[in-house]
Amino acid sequence: MYDVAVIGGGPAGLSAAIQVRARGKSVLVVSGDDRDNPLYKTERIDNYLGFYDITGAAMMEQFRAHALRMGVERKEGRVLNIMPMNDTFYLSIGSDMEQARAVVLATGVVRSAKYPGEGEHLGAGVSYCATCDGMLYRGKEVAVVGLAADAPAEANWLKEIGCKVTYVGPKEPNGLRPDIPAVKAGKVEVLGGQKVEGLRAGSATIPCEGVFILRPSMAPAELLPGLELEGNYIKVDRNMATNLPGVFAAGDCTGLPLQVSKAVGEGQVAGHRAAEYLDHSK
Repeated sequence: MYDVAVIGGGPAGLSAAIQVRARGKSVLVVSGDDRDNPLYKTERIDNYLGFYDITGAAMMEQFRAHALRMGVERKEGRVLNIMPMNDTFYLSIGSDMEQARAVVLATGVVRSAKYPGEGEHLGAGVSYCATCDGMLYRGKEVAVVGLAADAPAEANWLKEIGCKVTYVGPKEPNGLRPDIPAVKAGKVEVLGGQKVEGLRAGSATIPCEGVFILRPSMAPAELLPGLELEGNYIKVDRNMATNLPGVFAAGDCTGLPLQVSKAVGEGQVAGHRAAEYLDHSK
């Protein structure tokens, strides 16, 4: 079990993680592919103190190197849900499970609106994890809605285990197997009655029994039921504490401005307060 789990490997998450380590506690950072982070894609940054004229990728590399030297552990994957139970948080990460005594949410800005038909068919053909549920669809038609950088790799894996895969995404996929048909579409709709029967992607209709919707991360309110929001952002106090005991938040997920300096500062406070919370919980 870790003392603190940090959801998100951007500036806020890594800042929180090194503060936890500075106070002698264990921490696990769970994040997806760095290519999904908006900072990684930024070509030039001039407004972060001490880092004039630097690319986002170079800044991220320095942040990661710092965290590694501090002993921060990282696990690549998507957190699908977080379950609090008896002063412990259980994190479902794909098909794996991790435990922590406190949580810092640093998920960035996450698209929270579901596609039409998505919520109604969750568990009845709609899945957010290919490695968790892919084996249920061997020999069957499935559609992968690729919104994350690693979605083509997951579609390839589904093909390898015997699924009949169609890939759907808003842009051309990078690294997708040539024998997997791809449909370019920004809007989709899950079709069916009691179970999934197809996917409407733009003007195309794809017959399928399973739809894997692969976003970079889950919306915070879906990760933790009962989490209080303020508009589309997580509501926090000056200690970056949420309404749920032991849960803190930092960075873009708490609101404007969406700046690196704000994310790092909030991460510092969230990590500090998470460690302090554990000290007071003993």
